[in-house]
Formats: sequence, C-alpha cells, structure tokens
Amino acid sequence: MTISETTNIMQAAMLAGFKVAAPILVVSIAVGSIIAIFQAATQIHEQSLTFVPKLIAIFVILLLLGPWMIQTLRDFTFYIFGLVSKLG
Repeated sequence: MTISETTNIMQAAMLAGFKVAAPILVVSIAVGSIIAIFQAATQIHEQSLTFVPKLIAIFVILLLLGPWMIQTLRDFTFYIFGLVSKLG
C-alpha cells in the first residue's frame, strides 16, 4: 500500500467522521447559544436549563438523521472492505 492510498483512506475516514458529527455539533451549538442568550437576558443560571434542551435536540436530530448517518458509515465500511479485498 502506497502513501497516496493511505492518505486517501485517512481523508475518507475524516470526511465520514465530519459528515456524521457535523449535524449533532451544529444543533448542539445553536441550542446552547440560544439558551445562553436567554440565561444572560433573564439572569437565570441553572445548569440543567442548558443540559436538558441540548439533550432533547440531539435526540431529535439522531431520530431524524440516524438512517443517513448509518448509511454514511456503511458506505465507508464497504469502501474499506473493498480496499482490503483488493490487497489480498
């Protein structure tokens, strides 16, 4: 296996990881920012006020985008197995 092939595999792995993690991170940051603004405006600094809405938002995103995330990871796994089968 050459350095170029290894680099392509690492690039594909990072891209798949970013694709799967990005929706969860974006929603978590958005919900956290909205709640932080609300807390700053009302001067309510309760720790559970940030945790529970983020947890619910992440759960909803996982329900909505879960099949797409699994498909992305499945495609990457097939890509890796295809490369392994070409080696042998």
